[in-house]
Amino acid sequence: MLSLTRLRASFAAVCLALCAPAGPLFAQSAAEPAAPPSTLLVAVDQRPAQSLDGDWHIMADPYLAGLYSFHNAFNSNGYFKDEQPQPGSKVLVEYDFSKSPTIKVPGDWNTQKEWLRLYEGGLWYERHFGFQPVANHRVFLHIGAANYRARAYINGHFLCEHEGGFTPFDCDATAALKPGDNSVVLFVDDTRSADGVPTLKTDWYNYGGLTRDVSLVSLPNSFIDDFDLHLDRATRTMIEGYVHVEGAAAGTPVTVALPELGLRAAGTTDAAGRVAISMQAKKLSLWSPENPKLYRVEMVSGEDRLTDSMGFRTIEVQGSEILLNGRPVALHGVSVHAEAPYRTGRAVTDEDIATLTGWVKELGCNYMRLAHYPHDQRMTRAADRLGILVWSEVPVYWAEEFDNPAVFAKSQQQLHEEIRRDRDKASVILWSIANETPDTAARTDFLTRSAAYVREQDPTRLVTAALLVHGDLTTKFIDDPLGKALDVIGFNEYIGWYEGTPASADSVTWKVSYNKPLIVSEFGAGAKAGLHGSPDQRWTEEYEANVYRHQFAMLNKIPQLRGSTPWVLMDFRSPVRQLPGIQDGFNRKGLLSDQGQKKEAFSVLQQAYKTNALDHAE
Repeated sequence: MLSLTRLRASFAAVCLALCAPAGPLFAQSAAEPAAPPSTLLVAVDQRPAQSLDGDWHIMADPYLAGLYSFHNAFNSNGYFKDEQPQPGSKVLVEYDFSKSPTIKVPGDWNTQKEWLRLYEGGLWYERHFGFQPVANHRVFLHIGAANYRARAYINGHFLCEHEGGFTPFDCDATAALKPGDNSVVLFVDDTRSADGVPTLKTDWYNYGGLTRDVSLVSLPNSFIDDFDLHLDRATRTMIEGYVHVEGAAAGTPVTVALPELGLRAAGTTDAAGRVAISMQAKKLSLWSPENPKLYRVEMVSGEDRLTDSMGFRTIEVQGSEILLNGRPVALHGVSVHAEAPYRTGRAVTDEDIATLTGWVKELGCNYMRLAHYPHDQRMTRAADRLGILVWSEVPVYWAEEFDNPAVFAKSQQQLHEEIRRDRDKASVILWSIANETPDTAARTDFLTRSAAYVREQDPTRLVTAALLVHGDLTTKFIDDPLGKALDVIGFNEYIGWYEGTPASADSVTWKVSYNKPLIVSEFGAGAKAGLHGSPDQRWTEEYEANVYRHQFAMLNKIPQLRGSTPWVLMDFRSPVRQLPGIQDGFNRKGLLSDQGQKKEAFSVLQQAYKTNALDHAE
């Protein structure tokens, strides 16, 4: 029999009961006090950190045995005889992390173990690590993303919980850590739910697990946890914003410097820990796709120093124009899923990002739509460096429970986390609040409030959404009432694929109810790489290319069109795409296959962008 000591060490955190049968999955038990809200650190990838990436032991837990006590009651059955059970504890002989298999973090579990390929449910992660505390410092467990719900423990102590599969969170681990060997346990559950964001059904694979980096970040007791520095739209020479210092007393000094420009601003925090910043930067080189200039920004408060690389530019709307640095810009783009080339699974490595953005640049794009959720921070960092403008989106997708206040709160949380993480990225110009949602009063109210919330969080960028259109193959209408709440209107249409033939696009007239910029956020067709035939034979490369050619002719007749992100850069896994011999579990609308094979439509779009055949700016 395994020793009690060993079992306790390996599975202590798993053995915390949480709730009564009728309660929510992540409710607290009386024995486990609620954790304070987790801190969300900005520019955390610029902080010195102790990486916890690598091999983690795992145990699948489809019955949630690690979350519930035996029969959901404190019963001596299941406990060792020499143990005096504490409320909520149970140590079972069936569990031993040290004997369990391992997978890599970051990474989804579906593509790492064949027996987890179709698994949806709860899974426990565990690993040991060495640690030496630093006096007068707080330590945070940083999780880049865990799909979809997560709970974190260190040395058996509950730290925090989080819902949302594509945004980061940070758990204060200071009190739980000890010098020497430590154990971290994370429970991740990717079970889909009707009140989740996204909801039950999507058109992408529900990759579960710790899909992004995990690390420990050690900071002084008083530290910079948030900042916003941006360029004033009116002058384009004034950098303004704020720095917030967590744990700072009123009057704490803060300095911000851009050494390359010889700029420095100083101030002291108010009672809320915030200090306003403004710097006149007349020699500033504005960030753009043609000039993706990044500056080193240094922020100092007491013992804490945070350095970031930032570009400065303005983005705004004037009538039906999108203005970048005061000038009209044509957005030549493509939609991109966070699907890893070649191996599939979540795109999480530097190599994954380099491959995807390399294809985006090869197409001649200056812009990409990151669908349908916030991507790894590596992607927006790469966009900053490469000069690729970004549409970033939260997964409010299709048929959410728009009349459910809890769902709205979840969407707000994800918007907050997305914006806070990427507010320092010059590449991000559009916050998208939804994709293809039904035109109902509840939906319009929900998303109108979402748009207002985004503007409260970040008034320096534009708000958009990908809307559905209606009409027949003679006339299409863009008149969704949500358009009133948007700065830029995205619309998805699939003429030639879900309706009509490729040539049907030639006779379509578009009626637009808003004098606002339009972006065609999706169009395209499916094709299996290597399958050839006539331009009228579905699923062939020639058919997909034919749809693109007819779409270009139609779209250029829409005077308000300012951008395009055809669907999609690369084929990606989707359980709803099952056509044997063609789809085989993949959405095949990619310009490339999942193995990097370029389809004919790739060169068609590349040539259109090269010759400005889709130059939408007037």
